[in-house]
Amino acid sequence: MPEKLVVVGQGYVGLPLAAAAAEHGYQVVGYDTDESRVKMLAVGESYVGDVDSARLAAVLDRGTYRPSMAPDDLADFDIAVIAVPTPLHQGNPDVSYIEAAGSILGPRLRPGCTVVLESTSYPGTTEDVLAPVLASESGLEPGVDFHLGYSPERIDPGNRTWTFENTPKVVSGVNEKSLSKVAEFYDSIVNEVVRAGSPRVAELAKVLENTFRHVNVALVNELAIHAEGLGIDVWDVLDIAATKPFGFMRFTPGPGVGGHCLPVDPLYLSWKVERALSRRFRLVELADELNSQMPEYVVRRLTRSLDRRRQTLTGARILMLGLSYKANTGDVRESPALEIARLLIGAGASVRAVDPHVTEPPDVPGLTVVELTREQLGAAHAVLIVTDHDSFDYPDIAASARYVLDCRRRLTPAENVESL
Repeated sequence: MPEKLVVVGQGYVGLPLAAAAAEHGYQVVGYDTDESRVKMLAVGESYVGDVDSARLAAVLDRGTYRPSMAPDDLADFDIAVIAVPTPLHQGNPDVSYIEAAGSILGPRLRPGCTVVLESTSYPGTTEDVLAPVLASESGLEPGVDFHLGYSPERIDPGNRTWTFENTPKVVSGVNEKSLSKVAEFYDSIVNEVVRAGSPRVAELAKVLENTFRHVNVALVNELAIHAEGLGIDVWDVLDIAATKPFGFMRFTPGPGVGGHCLPVDPLYLSWKVERALSRRFRLVELADELNSQMPEYVVRRLTRSLDRRRQTLTGARILMLGLSYKANTGDVRESPALEIARLLIGAGASVRAVDPHVTEPPDVPGLTVVELTREQLGAAHAVLIVTDHDSFDYPDIAASARYVLDCRRRLTPAENVESL
């Protein structure tokens, strides 16, 4: 009989995992507390770009996947994976979703089952937060009566090269037996498993991965600001530096960082260091400060460029291309585009936005979502490329727009085109 897998959380991390496991023969229950999500999943309608509706319909028809918001449907599971959000609340890590997941799974634990946390968090979360909840709710001891481990998610939304299945999967356990069970599960659904010495090592490795990117993006963002002041094209600089075959990794500037990973995860690390060691992780804090200022810098650049064209930002018609934080996805979590829109509207601009990947208009008062047409391009005093979706017709944008501020360097600089 196929093993029963419960995946708590059916978002950008949980749904790809659930779909992959269902395709590999597990009997999967995708649990979520969002009723609208569960209803969409039940009729084969996906809201996650990495799992299209045809793929979802296939595992539904096969009977290996069932979405649910009923806790009783989680009973008698063999394996449970927790993939719930870990947001920041007033600058502090919010692990309440992890605790809630533990409270739901705890009463349904049985000897020999396996629980894995995938949610990104600070080192110690698995053993210090989740384990006590599971033990209290079940009366069972982690690592003795049931297996417990941590396996950080490495989902990169929209990446068609590195998917859930072919990205090396880090696994860990609270002891050797738990590690073996966690590794055995993931080895059955992904190509490569990498064993970490402990959950704390795996948890810290995850936040290091995102902190590495956060810091390097901050470096090139600040470089872009200073290079513009020096009259140097930062993109030319990056092209030249990237010819070095060792000791350099290319990162590119942009309008800010978004999603869960970069704006949130590094701050989990700095919070943990300050709490445990009474020290500040200054580089992380500085990177966050630099990346957070980019939407304001974009608006300043746009204001200066409009002034040179004898147009004030107040009363200007601005067309923003892209609302999601990342190209070719509809994910607007922490997207810098939303902050840019708020700043522009607050300054008195009339702002319209185009994003074929975002199905529901974001909650930005005064923002109008439109289709991308030559009429919209021609009517705008400025076109702002915030998210460089491949579906945009860039030659047509350059030909039809009066002025473009390109935050992603998709266009060649010209009389009417500037790069960030």
